[in-house]
Amino acid sequence: MALVLNEEQLMLRDSARDFLQSRSPVASLRELRDGDGNTGFSRTLWTEIAGMGWPAINIPESYGGLDYGCSGLGIVLEEAGRALASSPLISTALMGVTALLESANEALCETWLPQIGSGEKLLALAIDESNHHRPESVAMSARSSGEGLILNGQKRLVLDGHVADGLIVSARTSGNTEDKSGITLFLVNSDLPGIEMQDTTLLDNHTAARISFKDVQISADNMLGQRDEAWKILEKTLDTGRIGIAAELLGIAQEAFDRTMAYLKERKQFGLPVGSFQALQHRAAILFGEIELCKSAVLKALQAIDEGDEKLPMYASLAKARGGDTAKLATAEAIQMHGGIGMTDDFDIGFFIKRYQALEQAFGNTNYHLERFACLKGY
Repeated sequence: MALVLNEEQLMLRDSARDFLQSRSPVASLRELRDGDGNTGFSRTLWTEIAGMGWPAINIPESYGGLDYGCSGLGIVLEEAGRALASSPLISTALMGVTALLESANEALCETWLPQIGSGEKLLALAIDESNHHRPESVAMSARSSGEGLILNGQKRLVLDGHVADGLIVSARTSGNTEDKSGITLFLVNSDLPGIEMQDTTLLDNHTAARISFKDVQISADNMLGQRDEAWKILEKTLDTGRIGIAAELLGIAQEAFDRTMAYLKERKQFGLPVGSFQALQHRAAILFGEIELCKSAVLKALQAIDEGDEKLPMYASLAKARGGDTAKLATAEAIQMHGGIGMTDDFDIGFFIKRYQALEQAFGNTNYHLERFACLKGY
């Protein structure tokens, strides 16, 4: 498939851009940051996003969705990156939906997917147990108790976990802590007795949660996939989320670049626009080339999800690493080319580097995915 957007995708991109520029401009982050709530996003905006149909993009029509695939949702996420719009799209509409569909648990799909598509319910992926992303390292236990199971353990940095109606939790049902086998996934209602949450505000003002599970009783019907064999579902879910984050990082890089180019044309020094200085032109040209490469990597990865490509893990790590590197370069260059004023609160450009740094750490940083990519290639 060609690495270009078709006519329908271009229309979706333009629609998403117009909506976010009018309803969630970058400046609105100040209101979110200075407000009293701790949700990490605007509930009002989320209701409007649901009205646009975005949470339903990746949901099959049989569950009331639009069935437009991850490529469509990735376009929206890129525009969300441009606007720095905080929302639970990745945690719920991308990763939550993927986990449900991959699980083939028809009862849970019928219960949750229509409500996710309408924006009524939110999901969050609770997998990491340390400060470093190691999804295969699962110490949290799920032991049988009668016809159900009892969960005990902790999860850290659960994006949107504090507002989620349901938690997709990895727990060990057999094997050793570092084994990929013996992991089982469960969809757990977040209001069950024994669940305690502690909110953490991230650098970009989004919110994550540290969640403790103490003797939490759940039904075996809440299992996603087969017992002890959840790694395949978990890896597919994570790779889908990583690609979604890469799309958002691409949007951050593109918008930081566009804003910087506009500033270079306006800012004058020695009677000339600073954009006329050859050294800055060279730096801008290098950044432009890096962004174009990132676009191809992200679009190929999104297509790989929809096509069921067996090389999805490789494309996911490539997109996440490339997205992280490109956003790092774009935001650093934006700050430097703006000068010291770029990091002051008077300019919006400083928000971009904060959002990049938060997303860079989500579900594996650049170094994690460079190493993973090398291993997948046999090095």
